[in-house]
Amino acid sequence: MKDPQPTNRLLLTAAIILFFLLSWPVWQWLWNEWIHNEYYSHGLLIPLVAGFLAIQRIRLRRPLDAAASPSGSPQVPTVVTTTLGWLWFAASLILYIFFVNESAYYLAAFCLVALIAGLVWLFGGKFLLREWSFPIAYLLLMIPLPFVERATYPLAIFAGICGGGLMQWLGMELSIVGNAVTLPNADLVIGAQCSGINSLIALSALMILAAYILDGALWGRLILVLLAVPLAIFGNILRIASLLFVARTYGVESAFTFYHDYSGVLFFLVVLLFMFPLVRLLQINKLRLDVI
Repeated sequence: MKDPQPTNRLLLTAAIILFFLLSWPVWQWLWNEWIHNEYYSHGLLIPLVAGFLAIQRIRLRRPLDAAASPSGSPQVPTVVTTTLGWLWFAASLILYIFFVNESAYYLAAFCLVALIAGLVWLFGGKFLLREWSFPIAYLLLMIPLPFVERATYPLAIFAGICGGGLMQWLGMELSIVGNAVTLPNADLVIGAQCSGINSLIALSALMILAAYILDGALWGRLILVLLAVPLAIFGNILRIASLLFVARTYGVESAFTFYHDYSGVLFFLVVLLFMFPLVRLLQINKLRLDVI
């Protein structure tokens, strides 16, 4: 791609500055969520990863001028393409302003990503938009969803029943009623902290990234993404089962003063280890050299 003309460079710089000024309230909201919402503490990494992928995509791709047309000559954006780009940008901007005005920041954050796509479309053309389609779409994973907390209780109940059932099958004496687990030496309550939702969200983001950077059949990469949820739930069930074992063997204080806090990270790493045989089984164990 040829270097942009000075006028275009000036317009692009002005557009980026205006974009960040306009989007500052949503970035502030996102930052606050990433810092204080434990379910989306990984959100801070998403823009960094997306930015790295975008830079790598440009650095490693074939020149856009050569890919623009079969003859290898640069293709001038058509009136239709430019018009569609402006329509996309205008619609995203209107919706963004509306949602910010209504303090619906999570919806405004989705429009923020759409605005980024619109800016890339207008200043880089549809070819750059295509090159950056995944990094831009990956930004959606940084947005905290409002219904996530409502899913924590059902997930905690399910994991508690399964984890308790596993320990009963292994011979441990206990009873389960709802989210209450009764051991011979203690009465425990499976709370929202045991839902495993943070591991589920983080693992989903990681699996989606892995599916993008790994080379292989599309079906294999789709299966890898779909397995994120059951793997995260399975890891959380094992974590709760181990927590019950520690509480029964070493006492409730040992289970909840130290083990409870660090077992989540431990079992998340255990689940990650499953990725190595999994990608080999799915035949997607090589990196895509055009994106990483």
